[in-house]
Amino acid sequence: RKKVEYLHPKLEPIFKNTYGIMIYQEQLMSAARMLANFTLSEADVLRKAVGKKIRKLLLEQKEKLIRGCIANNVPKEIAEQFWALVEPFDRYGFNRSHAACYATIAYQTAYLKAHYPVEFMSSLLNAEADDTDRLSFLMSECQRVGIKVLPPDINKSSANFIADNGNIRFGLTGVKNVGENIIAAIIDERQKSGPFENLVSLLNRVKHKDLNKKSLESLAKCGALDSFGIERNHILSNMDDIIKFSQALKKSHDSSQMGLFGSSVSSQSLRLKSAAPASSKEKLTWEKELLGLYVSDHPLNAYRTKMQELNVKPIKELIGLHNGWVNIGGIISKVQKIITKAGKPMVFAKVEDFSDNIEVVVFSDTLSQNTDVWQENKVVLVSGKISPRDGEAKLICDKATEL
Repeated sequence: RKKVEYLHPKLEPIFKNTYGIMIYQEQLMSAARMLANFTLSEADVLRKAVGKKIRKLLLEQKEKLIRGCIANNVPKEIAEQFWALVEPFDRYGFNRSHAACYATIAYQTAYLKAHYPVEFMSSLLNAEADDTDRLSFLMSECQRVGIKVLPPDINKSSANFIADNGNIRFGLTGVKNVGENIIAAIIDERQKSGPFENLVSLLNRVKHKDLNKKSLESLAKCGALDSFGIERNHILSNMDDIIKFSQALKKSHDSSQMGLFGSSVSSQSLRLKSAAPASSKEKLTWEKELLGLYVSDHPLNAYRTKMQELNVKPIKELIGLHNGWVNIGGIISKVQKIITKAGKPMVFAKVEDFSDNIEVVVFSDTLSQNTDVWQENKVVLVSGKISPRDGEAKLICDKATEL
């Protein structure tokens, strides 16, 4: 076991319990008092300066601390070495009580993730259900640890994310245009009378005004009706006839035209005309539109090898950077074109990959080199410089090409 060494003997009683390493804010304050004779209030100013990362204030505190150390017979060299420990402290330092709480939570959540990964990730997805960016990151994490997130299913989904035989099933609440009332009606009917056998069974058993054209289209597009064995575009192309059939069923029930053999409107009354199947790209576009993210697949999966060859950085790794030239690869999810005060066009685009998203700023000179590339759903390689603007990292585009 390596012997613990201390920068100065006065620091031993302060850092002894943490093996010579400054971990807590209380230790920072105590060390400043012990080495530089800071008062409690002066030590607290130092703590705040380090925490807020205000450069001017930090320089003032550095000079004050070194002067105080020298006046207290602590060599200048030791004082400067101590300051070298202070500067990076803001990246990890907490007060001791907070650190204890975070450590406990970290241990508990790590245990749950290790031993109950599906249930743990389901709970996380539900907790972040209103944050699409966070959901996208968590979906990537599920994929990384080998957990499949399955699309919503009219016969298997709950309202929220749930564990489903070692996988996670997307909840019906996450489908746009499908309200809480209709979801409750679907789940209630399923629990009372079992799964829906087919589309007619759904229309016949769920007699709710909100099961209308808009909600049915959304359920079909996102794949929630796939278990009926009808191709998504087949349902969409016949939606007007399906709605007429549903209305006829409702009218039949309302007028009490029910005999010993059930409704006078039979399942044979619904005959769907043939239609070309939706392409994989269309299905993914619908999933993104209605679920807020890609579930069954990701458009970038076909480009993984190519992006690795091009030394593309995951966007998640760039968020904390303040500068530097990088290459990113991703899909354009949003494009905003504006005209500057000088009368020149420029673009703000949102580019996302498996890990996160970033805003790309394209000035007019760069835009003129390749205008056509800046369209939603295009997969692009972007080279540029990271720039912290408005408190977050943005990428100033230097060059963009479609992959």
